[in-house]
Amino acid sequence: MKKTPTRTTGDRLPTHGRLTVGGQPFQVTGESWLDREWSTSALGPELAGWDWLALHLSDGRDLMVYRLRRKDGTAAPESRATLIDASGATRLYGPEAFRVNEASWWTSPHTGARYPVSVAVEIPAAELRLQTRPLLEDQELRLSFRYWEGAVVVAGTAPSGAPVAGRGFVELTGYLPPP
Repeated sequence: MKKTPTRTTGDRLPTHGRLTVGGQPFQVTGESWLDREWSTSALGPELAGWDWLALHLSDGRDLMVYRLRRKDGTAAPESRATLIDASGATRLYGPEAFRVNEASWWTSPHTGARYPVSVAVEIPAAELRLQTRPLLEDQELRLSFRYWEGAVVVAGTAPSGAPVAGRGFVELTGYLPPP
């Protein structure tokens, strides 16, 4: 019997159920992922916020990036990117090995915050170049802690220039204007 590899990341969970919209029931199937956030504690005084991306790519790989942003806009040394292949094997990259560049911005009419809702991610050692685009620009959460968190689509190139697409989730904090 051939055993299917099990991912150690806790994501890509088989999902099925029933959804009712306007009184009309629909059977749904797909994949879900488990997002575990252990803390939204205060950042150190040198940090402005963080950018977090969880991307599922069409070639079977997943990419998780977190960039802790210093107040001067540079990435803190604790920033990381993790690339997970289809078998679950991972490769970790430090902040010097990847780049996250803002591609387009959206300004919230509710809070005045200006968020980089589309970003370009590049990991040269993995020959990976991606760009995210939000499914909807206004995905700002206006709770006690205000930030942008939402669904994105992904397009780019994988090794040898092969096209890759995907979908994912992005979280952007620390973009509120000063009080």
